[in-house]
Amino acid sequence: MAERPPTKEAPPFGKRLAAVRKKHGLSQRELSERMETTREIIDYYERRAVNPSLSFIERAAESLDVSVAELLGSDSGITRKRPGPEPQLFRRLDQIRQLQRKEQEFVIRFLDTVLERAGKT
Repeated sequence: MAERPPTKEAPPFGKRLAAVRKKHGLSQRELSERMETTREIIDYYERRAVNPSLSFIERAAESLDVSVAELLGSDSGITRKRPGPEPQLFRRLDQIRQLQRKEQEFVIRFLDTVLERAGKT
């Protein structure tokens, strides 16, 4: 669903939150599901919240697998991500994100079948 463009510039935390979320290939809705909140709350923190709560920052950092310092813009380059080239699985996921919705759904059904047979679901 297309969102209405913001009428004023987002606060610094909101810009960082949106950038990290997009870097992980997540929509606002997907992040909200990870954080067990609503998409509207994510939208609020990305576009309008000038002074986010520590609780929200910690939950967002955990959900995005980044440090609180990174979300606050004071990270010295230390992240939880392993050094080295991006794993093949992540490259494939990026390619899948570029597919049309029907093709994505086919891939998801296939993966669900494989995981079910392996007893992982």
